[in-house]
Amino acid sequence: MSTFKSLHILNYRIWFVGALISNIGTWMQRTAQDWLVFAHLTAHDAGAVGITMALQLGPQLFLAPVAGLVADRFNRKRLLVLTQSAMALLSAGLGILVITGAAQLWQVYAFALLLGVVSALDAPVRQTFVSELVQDDYLPNAVALNSASFNVARMIGPAVAGVLTAVVGPGWVFLINTLTFAALLLSLAKIPAASLRRLPRAAAGKGRIREGLHYVRYRPDLVVVLVAIFIVGTLGLNFALFIAAMVGTEFGLDAGAFGLMNSIMAIGSVAGALLSAGRGTPRLRVIFAAAGAFGVTSGVAALAPNYFWYGVALVPVGLFAITMMTSANGYVQTTTDPVMRGRVMALYMAIFMGGTPIGAPFVGWAANIAGPRWSMGVAAVAGLLAALIGLLWIIRAKQLRLHFNRRARGLRYFRVASRAGAIGAGGSGADAAGAGPAAQPESMPGNDDGAAPARGRDDAVGR
Repeated sequence: MSTFKSLHILNYRIWFVGALISNIGTWMQRTAQDWLVFAHLTAHDAGAVGITMALQLGPQLFLAPVAGLVADRFNRKRLLVLTQSAMALLSAGLGILVITGAAQLWQVYAFALLLGVVSALDAPVRQTFVSELVQDDYLPNAVALNSASFNVARMIGPAVAGVLTAVVGPGWVFLINTLTFAALLLSLAKIPAASLRRLPRAAAGKGRIREGLHYVRYRPDLVVVLVAIFIVGTLGLNFALFIAAMVGTEFGLDAGAFGLMNSIMAIGSVAGALLSAGRGTPRLRVIFAAAGAFGVTSGVAALAPNYFWYGVALVPVGLFAITMMTSANGYVQTTTDPVMRGRVMALYMAIFMGGTPIGAPFVGWAANIAGPRWSMGVAAVAGLLAALIGLLWIIRAKQLRLHFNRRARGLRYFRVASRAGAIGAGGSGADAAGAGPAAQPESMPGNDDGAAPARGRDDAVGR
């Protein structure tokens, strides 16, 4: 079955199992940490949860250039062993503090910041390591299955954490997470170094970070994807924050309900990831359509009258959020030169995760001042804005004009004549390859904005 074709590869299968167990533990810790701050160390302060998220994700912004270069320069398997071991130690330290009753809010902030630093170094290495496990034609599928693994864990982890947090407390959840890191470390140990693909490495010397930024600068298709990811990641993907606010404040329920709601939304996330795995080549139109659908469904969730209907509404929220993120991740990886992949993915992760220090406190403030429903209202606006930006860029890049056809009762677009090289660099405009006469009609569904092979900017610009 094409949806699971990467699992036929032994190395990827070993990695997948270890990553799934580790991801379950990570989601358990995230859920327990958010509830520890929200219900144990503060009086239901959504702003404090936002600060914790900002500290944990903020280092992505500052360390991304260095982390990306490290991922492109050094042995990724060894780097993963180091980062995963460090995160295990941090999880154990926080668990001991909480169990002994010594934990204070500032200490949780400090551990969140340290974990954020290590995670910033780990993220581009983990993302690009997949390309050493599978061939390029399997890469979109492997990326999508990684997302499915992450979201299956997101479905299991919060539910388990919610029960354990209510029964034994969050400290024990942190210690259990420490043990789950051993699964990924064991998986790495079982993958022979000689069996990994030998991909190009970035050369030593000055200017390598600037080289990566220069590469992205001349890839306008990557720029518009990164802008959309920044908007949605900053203002729309603060799931723990707005779910905690809705469950704890709007509906007056406990940690078990919080964990269950995270798991319910993850049902949609898993469905979105699996659909992306079976879809094949990532396409720009899927990214931006999913962003718009995420905005609409977030607005519906904000209006949910009770806990039950809120849970129902979160399923499509999760589905469209992960469809957008998985498609964007796959598009960026498969259209980027292998030697640049670490630096580009570090920038992607910085924009995706690092926008939280800006967005999470704002969304927390909105929840405290205007009410929990407005936190989801912000997510709705973010999704619709990202979709609008993507639509406008596609129309401009392909030199299109929209026209309502009364006979066909639908929108059609017309490709108009333009100067070669108007879009992008090196004469690779959207219509440079023989656009044909002006005002040549095409139906909207026929618009092929699919990803290009990973050969560099000239093959991918304007698609």
